[in-house]
Amino acid sequence: MVRRITVIQGHPDSKSHHFCHALADSYINGARNSAFEVRLIDVASLDFPLLRSKDDFEHDTSVESIRLAQEAIRWADHLVIIYPLWLGTMPALLKAFFEQALRPSFAFDYTQSAGLPKKHLAGKSARIVVTMGMPAYIYRWFFFAHGVKTLERNILAFCSIKPIRTSLIGSIENRSEAQRKKWLSTMQQFGETGR
Repeated sequence: MVRRITVIQGHPDSKSHHFCHALADSYINGARNSAFEVRLIDVASLDFPLLRSKDDFEHDTSVESIRLAQEAIRWADHLVIIYPLWLGTMPALLKAFFEQALRPSFAFDYTQSAGLPKKHLAGKSARIVVTMGMPAYIYRWFFFAHGVKTLERNILAFCSIKPIRTSLIGSIENRSEAQRKKWLSTMQQFGETGR
């Protein structure tokens, strides 16, 4: 059973309180109501460089903020990743964070046999929560939720994180106060159940 949860707040703007922040707060409150232990990684508040080469990805030493984030990811049974959809996928800062945090020797190791990596994050589950301007059904059915699928398959599942559940919150700018409160309540319920 999930007991330790790390919430990754992926909104790149730390200066304003966005709906992504309210969603994370509701999830965290729910999890704490159920006596789960919770850690928060606020990506916008981290200071780290962009990786610019394969050599940097494979051999560069992570900065302290990334090492602390890796510790929070390693510690967790369950990850909750919250971000706004920008140009069909996650914001660049969140992608840069994953490139830094989920590197060889932490999330996986290359092996000599058959070229398949040894995965180090097995036993963890995840929930991805994405807000967007377009209706969620259009993103899911017309665009095939391609950005979320990339995060699911190419990043999380690659490191052996499963199951992965998704919540897509569409037409965010046009949501009424009642609809927003309903989503906040849903997130609190997810937190209470560790899902």
